[in-house]
Amino acid sequence: MGVSEKLGQLGVVTTTLEQAVNWGRTRAMWPMLFGLACCAIEMMSTQAGHYDLSRFGMELMRPSPRQSDLMIVAGRVSRKMAPVLRQLYDQMPAPKWVISMGDCASCGGVFNNYAIVQGVDEIVPVDVYVAGCPPRPEQLVHGIITLHEKVKEMYWNEWAKSE
Repeated sequence: MGVSEKLGQLGVVTTTLEQAVNWGRTRAMWPMLFGLACCAIEMMSTQAGHYDLSRFGMELMRPSPRQSDLMIVAGRVSRKMAPVLRQLYDQMPAPKWVISMGDCASCGGVFNNYAIVQGVDEIVPVDVYVAGCPPRPEQLVHGIITLHEKVKEMYWNEWAKSE
């Protein structure tokens, strides 16, 4: 019994280099641990056993921006924390993506005052917004899947121009 008899009629698989690279990027995104408030608890539970981000290639949250390509901003960002957030974003290697998790990170939430940034998109470019106060782990998983769909459609020159 030869190899062709065991494999059957598989045919030929064709793809472009960009599609193969983007597929690899979606299966090996490394998120950076950046929890600021109550949304961080939901982000940590998304990593735990019941929701298990490991099935998306996100084995653990990286503590270093130099090892990460996905920043999940979970919670409210104060004006004092904004320069630190920007510095960490600048230290991430390209291509890099940002998910804004929760109402506080997306639009300031209930904190409409001078001390809280009214949307993290004032500091870093945001790719996906996850709504809720705090959003459930299922919503974060949906946001990650939405980001994966966005990354699969990217061309190489799109993220190369942004740097």
